[in-house]
Amino acid sequence: MAARFFASAWGTAGMSGGDTFSFDTSWGARYAPEGSRFRLWAPSAQSVELAVAEVDSNEPDHFQPLTKGDDGWWETVATSVGPGMSYGYRIDGEKLVADPAARAQSGDVHWLSRLVDPRSHQWRTADWKGRPWHECVFYELHVGTFTEEGTFDAIIPKLEHLRDIGVTAIELLPVAQFGGQRGWGYDGVLLYCPHKVYGGPEGLKRLVDAAHERGLMVFLDVVYNHFGPDGNYIPSYIPEFFHEEISTPWGAAIAYDEKPVRDFMIENALYWLTEYRIDGLRLDAIDSIKDTTDVPLVKELAARVREVVTDRHVHITTEDDRNITWHIERADDGSIPLVSGEWNDDFHHTAHVIATSEQESYYTDYSPKSAEQMARSLATGFVFQGDMSEHRDREVGNPSGHLPPTAFVNFIQNHDQIGNRAFGDRLRSLSSARVYDCVQAILLLSPQIPLMFQGDEFGDCNSFCFFTDFDGELASAVSLGRRKEFRKFAAFEDEEAAEVFPDPNLERTFEISRIDWDLVTRPIQRRRMQVTTKLLKQRQDVLMPLLDGARGGCGRFFAEGLRLVVSWELQPGRVYHLFANLSDDAWTMPDSAEASRIAGSEIVYTNHKSAPETLGTGELPGMTVLFALSDAQLFSGVR
Repeated sequence: MAARFFASAWGTAGMSGGDTFSFDTSWGARYAPEGSRFRLWAPSAQSVELAVAEVDSNEPDHFQPLTKGDDGWWETVATSVGPGMSYGYRIDGEKLVADPAARAQSGDVHWLSRLVDPRSHQWRTADWKGRPWHECVFYELHVGTFTEEGTFDAIIPKLEHLRDIGVTAIELLPVAQFGGQRGWGYDGVLLYCPHKVYGGPEGLKRLVDAAHERGLMVFLDVVYNHFGPDGNYIPSYIPEFFHEEISTPWGAAIAYDEKPVRDFMIENALYWLTEYRIDGLRLDAIDSIKDTTDVPLVKELAARVREVVTDRHVHITTEDDRNITWHIERADDGSIPLVSGEWNDDFHHTAHVIATSEQESYYTDYSPKSAEQMARSLATGFVFQGDMSEHRDREVGNPSGHLPPTAFVNFIQNHDQIGNRAFGDRLRSLSSARVYDCVQAILLLSPQIPLMFQGDEFGDCNSFCFFTDFDGELASAVSLGRRKEFRKFAAFEDEEAAEVFPDPNLERTFEISRIDWDLVTRPIQRRRMQVTTKLLKQRQDVLMPLLDGARGGCGRFFAEGLRLVVSWELQPGRVYHLFANLSDDAWTMPDSAEASRIAGSEIVYTNHKSAPETLGTGELPGMTVLFALSDAQLFSGVR
């Protein structure tokens, strides 16, 4: 297949301003009082008709033909369709499908779409300018399990809780309409449509507005590497949308060498950022986007975002298993041309292995007895920077030490790292309280951008499982697939473990994954919240000002066993230090990590009151983390 690249050509952004916002997309419906436009790209279709139904009707009331252009686009203008009415497309006189670019659904993914007027929401925060990247403190949450109600509106009363702790950005797991009532969101099939069960487009806009009123950013996880298996009818009437000959873990690859397909996804990103005033996107698993064009989709998408949205701060983050860096490079002036930050699995894996001593699957690449990998990640970005990975049996990664710490998003838990465990267990239930205390402090006070998962602020130990809501053969296949996936793990050496394995399709699996907010009133959880709040207060007051314009190549480190020292010269003459002893025994520091001048430094945080005094004599107590700020290096280390 010849590689091709199609430049995007939307002309003006198609946005309206003031206290209402909309984005004019190539695909789908555009409401106008004088007549709404409907567009669908389906080159192979012999006929396409607009199917229209009244509100709550079970059958279309009438059909109106669309006219086909030479480029495979079908289009019509209808004066009979108003906001709230149901519509869809009838293909070749037989197949009735939802609009693949629907802004809302009248029912589930198997029924018609709902026409909405994007300008109907009157924004109370139309002048919101966002927040700069270095101020991000992420809190990842799943809409369906964050509250008992499982809706956008139910999140709003919790926003003060998050703000007061020190969170600055909530990150929603994917909300695009997926099959069934419950699911993680990574099986979305209507990528422009907020899930009806969560509250649809109206509910999402209310949430974003409320968050902005409280100074919180809202990020959205989006999936451009595949569609879900339930309700994705696109292959049946737009076979050109996929490359059947190119495989991904989820099936045929999306045909990004077709301009309408490419526009579908890039416009989707712009749509969320403009019409919903979303502050940023997290692009899921970009290593699984099989793009055959000369310019990667992510590069074009990020460039278009920077070109179009110029009235406020917007940000893009990515997940990528390859440890690549081209997309997170900084310009000569330190600005961000493309992607703001990359999720750094390496940091998570080092923290997890140190805390649990697990050595299965991808954790085989990380040593439970050495903090050197953690120190390298904190000082220079990735652990694997062109190094051989035993688990993957190949060299992985690119050099990353030249990048600023803020080019990386660090975490000790996220939806994947919890939910993709057999029993959905969290780090707090797998590790000691002392080591959890240390790794949480390292996460929240290191200069990388930190991310917490829902409940982390109070040390939630409840399960967060993988769950779906499929039927029939698909449900059976998912359940069987999960069981096979975990048979090789030690947890299943005992056959009785399979008897309590949480079936993804059981509603009970979803229910036990909800946050139990009653826990917050208990002394242990209240104490963990105190610590979290203190850490984030210090981050805001001391660290954030140093991160504005923090330069690349600023980190150096030293490590010995389970002890590490990392320093970052974040600003000229302003050096930020981490001393950590993750063993139970006191550490007498060697000359290379000598810190006798700590007494003249500003102690930012320590979990051990005597640590500043003992560190000044060259000793650090067991299970101790100390952050300090000085005007010079306190040790010699590897740069």
